[in-house]
Amino acid sequence: MKRVYAIMMFVLRIAVGWHFLYEGIIKLFIPGWSAEAYLRGSYGFLSGFFHWLASDPVLINVVNFLNIWGMILIGIGLFAGIFIRISTVAGIVLLLLYYFAYPPFGSSVFPVTSEGHYWIINRNLIETLALVVIYLWPAREYSIEKFIGFFRRKGTRESEVEPVAAGDISKRRELIKGLVSLPFLGGMLAGSSLRNTTVEPDVLSGATIALKKFDISQLKGELPKGKLGNLEISRVILGCNLIGGWAHARDLIYANQLFRQYNSETKIMETLNICEQAGINTTNMVNQFYPLLNKYKKLTGSKIMSICQVHMDVKENDPLFAIKEAMDYGATSMYVQGAYSDRFVNGGRMDMLFKAVEFMRGQGYLAGIGAHSVQTPMACEKAGLKPDYYFKTMHHDQYWSAHPRENRIEFQMDGEYFLDHNKYHDNIFDLFPEQTNEFVKGLNVPLIGFKVLAGGAIQPKEGFKYAFENGADFICVGMFDFQVLDDVNLAIEILKGDLRRVRPWYA
Repeated sequence: MKRVYAIMMFVLRIAVGWHFLYEGIIKLFIPGWSAEAYLRGSYGFLSGFFHWLASDPVLINVVNFLNIWGMILIGIGLFAGIFIRISTVAGIVLLLLYYFAYPPFGSSVFPVTSEGHYWIINRNLIETLALVVIYLWPAREYSIEKFIGFFRRKGTRESEVEPVAAGDISKRRELIKGLVSLPFLGGMLAGSSLRNTTVEPDVLSGATIALKKFDISQLKGELPKGKLGNLEISRVILGCNLIGGWAHARDLIYANQLFRQYNSETKIMETLNICEQAGINTTNMVNQFYPLLNKYKKLTGSKIMSICQVHMDVKENDPLFAIKEAMDYGATSMYVQGAYSDRFVNGGRMDMLFKAVEFMRGQGYLAGIGAHSVQTPMACEKAGLKPDYYFKTMHHDQYWSAHPRENRIEFQMDGEYFLDHNKYHDNIFDLFPEQTNEFVKGLNVPLIGFKVLAGGAIQPKEGFKYAFENGADFICVGMFDFQVLDDVNLAIEILKGDLRRVRPWYA
């Protein structure tokens, strides 16, 4: 029983030791890694201390050095069993610093973090308690300390430091126990080295997070939320066009590629992380990006929700194929993408929209209808098709590049007119804004407004206010990482200000 107990303590020690060691090594491999953003984002009663550390470049360099090499040395000490108690004490101090940098308690705790939802107990505290256990019961039977101690007992003269006698089985076992962690250490170091040559390090699973942080004290409050069915959704939803490189940049043909180059996998994850820190708990999504979104959620423990725009192309003789795929990917809700909804309404195929909504609801999901043309939701209401929400373009047309009104044709956004320069400029998405506003006044279904900035042609302050005042219950906005904080603060200011709204909140 005693041996089993010792083995359990040994396994716990190398597990925690490896966590520290890998976190230190991976930070060493990231070019320009710094704890500055992590320190600046600190909140709670000790935040002043952490902000002070981030205020001086010299201090930052010291913190970075201590962080990286402290984790490496603590990891080696715990994993291999060298200076175990010194390593545990150092590890406890480091983890407590992480814990109090972002304390999961008190009025300062942010409602959504990149790690999920915690109250008092989080993984840093759990690992700290594990180190306390290791300090009290270090399992020295399986450590380099045991190996060194064996030779010390035999003396220091070279003649005395010899292999044990062949028949001395207990001493052989003592030696083997002392060296048992070395093969594990060698194998895992080799594996981590191979990983660093094959994948880009992400460092999202450790005691510290390498994703960009910002000082949440810059927020002007908490971003309001609304109820969409049984879901509590932030009033601002992150759009996915900028992530996918769909710039709607008129004739700036390089813009799509530029967006894709900027939004690398790491940058997309940083954008999602910053959105969550700012209170945005939902993102618009398409099926092709779910592998990345799910990777982000797995690595960070994120609980971000997703509303997926689904196509209805017939694939494998099944027009519901993309809807089923979105469900498999873990979408929170789905809606028929606007161009497809418009096409079905324009072509007299309302049965396709009924089929999609009924299937989504039958599988237990909230079902939405997207639309560019106001004729689409009008046709749905007339036919008695009541989705759980509409996802509708919503912006005014008072900007210089707006397509001339005399050239606007209903259902232009469904793709038929893309090649006719006189009929489509990829620069207007709500063709007849006054018709949309009039229709929305009498709408008793939740409305998510999108393209509220007309593909970047309208200033956020103007576009956000226009959408909310004219009846949008939520707005979906594409944002780069550096725009998130300003956009969230702007939405908070507008929603808490003098909002002359034309309809009740339906969510």
